[in-house]
Amino acid sequence: MGQNQKKDNEDKLTRRTFVKTTGLATGAVLANSTSMNAMNYMEGNQKLKLSLIGCGGRGTGAAVQALTADPDVELVAMADAFQDRLEGSLSAIVEHFEGERKIMVKEKNRFVGFDAYSKAIDLADVVILATPPGFRPIHFEYAVAQDKHIFMEKPVATDAVGVRRVLESAKLAKQKRLNVVVGLQRHYEKKYNLLFDEVKKGTIGQILSGQVYWNSAGVWVRKRQAGQSELEYQMRNWYYFNWLCGDHILEQHIHNIDVANWFLGEYPKSAQGMGGRQTRTGPDHGEIFDHHFVEFTYPSGAVISSQCRHQKGCFNRVDEAFQGTKGSIEAQKGLITNLEGTTLLNANKEDDPNPYQVEHDRLFASIRNKEVIADAENAAKSTLTAIMGRMATYSGQTITWEQAFNAAQSLVPDNLSWSSEAPVLPDENGNYTIPMPGMTKFS
Repeated sequence: MGQNQKKDNEDKLTRRTFVKTTGLATGAVLANSTSMNAMNYMEGNQKLKLSLIGCGGRGTGAAVQALTADPDVELVAMADAFQDRLEGSLSAIVEHFEGERKIMVKEKNRFVGFDAYSKAIDLADVVILATPPGFRPIHFEYAVAQDKHIFMEKPVATDAVGVRRVLESAKLAKQKRLNVVVGLQRHYEKKYNLLFDEVKKGTIGQILSGQVYWNSAGVWVRKRQAGQSELEYQMRNWYYFNWLCGDHILEQHIHNIDVANWFLGEYPKSAQGMGGRQTRTGPDHGEIFDHHFVEFTYPSGAVISSQCRHQKGCFNRVDEAFQGTKGSIEAQKGLITNLEGTTLLNANKEDDPNPYQVEHDRLFASIRNKEVIADAENAAKSTLTAIMGRMATYSGQTITWEQAFNAAQSLVPDNLSWSSEAPVLPDENGNYTIPMPGMTKFS
């Protein structure tokens, strides 16, 4: 595909509403060599078969980006819990390309239900995993076992049990030389990489402190519909249930927390904080908080203040800032200044390619070049960092990395079907049990 055509596709993607819902050295390419399994048949312009698992807005956007990244990629299968969401996604993908590419997923390859993922993965060379994150560990595990290259969205689990499962699969993926790209797209953004390069050079000295933010008005709510089972309601309104989403400190704020881990070059040793529900308190808001504030302490002694809020009419900021012994960073502005306030770098992002697209460009280039991108381990550890923050705000206690990593709580049941009972249930008034600092315990 020529550069102009790729640029046109990227521009059209930004005009579609669905794209808006879309090791520490993430994106690092391992040494070039051939493999006896997944890599051997990825020659030249050979057609690569793509399957989409999870057909919401982010999955739809990721499929478009994958198809844009390489002209010899064919979408062959789709899977989702819900037929209407799958068909809507396919229509949006077809409409996006407006006849430029033939997008045809045979009806027999449109799989629906809790077991749909394995049927779609089996048909592909490359898979996109974009369901609600509670399902990510089992889907990732299966895709690795089947020797597939993978793009998966963040976060990669909603509990420590899932994180441990992902780490085991990540190890196997490396052994098999499978490419795994994770949707922590700041690692693929030119501005952030320019800032990180300066951190590595020592431009701001040792990082002593920082602030990371995801403060916004919040996201969609899907109200209960007549005739829905409790399980279907929670699946449709998945953002508000921890077994599916993990709370917004994990589902959204992981981006900013991950940048702190990346720039510091380490993961925190402990977390303490506070949070609760003040403005988002109805039954349709499930069991999650609407605000969290966490102090993460790192082995180097750095302390990162983390805040995320879903409350309307308040101060909004999605950003990262760091203070070092020689200077400071304001990431969204792309600015590095010294202690006197003089600008040392302005990483202007006007010519910065869309990082959501770059993720897929890099993935398919790596497959074609018989290289390996290994994002999963860092993604799992940044997922655990956010989970550790959630444990701290829910309990009101200091949580160590070891406590978080070894936590036994499993939120996601095995072998779900539509006849299964939902993992959490409302009381007689339709309300769910809310975590209570000072009373909620973790083991």
